[in-house]
Amino acid sequence: MDSVELAARESYGRLLSILAVRTKDLAGAEDALADAFVSALKQWPIDGVPRNPEAWLLTVARRRLVDAARRQRTRDEKHVLLEVSDAEADGELFGDERLRLLFVCAHPAIDAAVRTPLMLQTVLGLDAARIASAFRIAPKTMGQRLWRAKTKIREARIPFDVAVEEIPERSFAVLEAIYAAYGTGWEDVAGGTSASRGLTEEAIWLARLTVRLLPDEPEARGLLALLLYAEARAKARRGEGGEYIPLTEQDPSRWDSQRIAEAEVILRDASRMGRVGPLQLEAAIQSAHIDARRSGARDDRAVSLLYEALVRLAPTLGVRVAHAVALSQTEGPARGLELLDAIESSDDYQPYWSARAHLLERIGRLDDARDAYDRAAGLAEDDGVRRWLLAKKRTLGGV
Repeated sequence: MDSVELAARESYGRLLSILAVRTKDLAGAEDALADAFVSALKQWPIDGVPRNPEAWLLTVARRRLVDAARRQRTRDEKHVLLEVSDAEADGELFGDERLRLLFVCAHPAIDAAVRTPLMLQTVLGLDAARIASAFRIAPKTMGQRLWRAKTKIREARIPFDVAVEEIPERSFAVLEAIYAAYGTGWEDVAGGTSASRGLTEEAIWLARLTVRLLPDEPEARGLLALLLYAEARAKARRGEGGEYIPLTEQDPSRWDSQRIAEAEVILRDASRMGRVGPLQLEAAIQSAHIDARRSGARDDRAVSLLYEALVRLAPTLGVRVAHAVALSQTEGPARGLELLDAIESSDDYQPYWSARAHLLERIGRLDDARDAYDRAAGLAEDDGVRRWLLAKKRTLGGV
């Protein structure tokens, strides 16, 4: 039902955060909210969509929590109702219950490898399969990790109150999760669904709140600038027929100049703080690409140096692949291929094969390039990207 789907998309993270923070039971809050959505699927087609769907869902979820407490005889149901009713909590510090729950999920007692996936599922409503795909592991394995993390929160009685002095040490994990949330929505360039657009906008909103919470943390500003640069190009990433358009071929007139200008100011403010981090470097790379596309004057050396610094700070698979492509612009495609050859665990990483195909094409190894384009297309989850890669392959001629 469209109305229930809309409510889930717009309210899930906020409702779960309210319930979980109030009850101190993340898994129980998830179950209660799931029951509320099931009830909505049954009742709204009959009774009509309530005037305030979010309040309706919250009320039903509260009742489920009270019933569960009554059955288990572990808590006084009136106390539960009082706790869950208070949706305001101490939101003055965080500005939003979702941001508060992100910091709860970043507790040091929770395995660092599962903190970001936990945040993506509980606060932003992504399912385990989608998260598993983003982290390149099996959905079953991801589901088990998430279940263990929630069990840990309950059994270890991890507090849902986050002290002011605990915020800085948890901030990087929260920034990572917000970035990952944006990336999940950003990667769904095919349909440009409202669900994905909503996810990217929510990530930007959370990034803004994090800057307000951490005004002296340059990486928070770096993340916000990075997201604004990326979102500024959202409308230019697709043609009228839905075809994928890479940055180097986008029409700058379709970019959002206001978002770009805001990002420039925010990144400049971050740089003045004198503590460079990976998110600021990524934002600076976006800025350099945008300036090059608008002016027609590429500074390949500057981009290459930025990626070199980024590799030293955050040598992730994606960063290393991008660094190889950037270095190929200044030192030639053979050098880029040399860096790609040194990367391990890249067999199922689509951007690796896309980059490899491009560099092989530049160096004249066309048979190998065609094979790499096939591999990249086969790994592409997005149909538009797949069609673009196969079109690139066809330009090489041959079979």
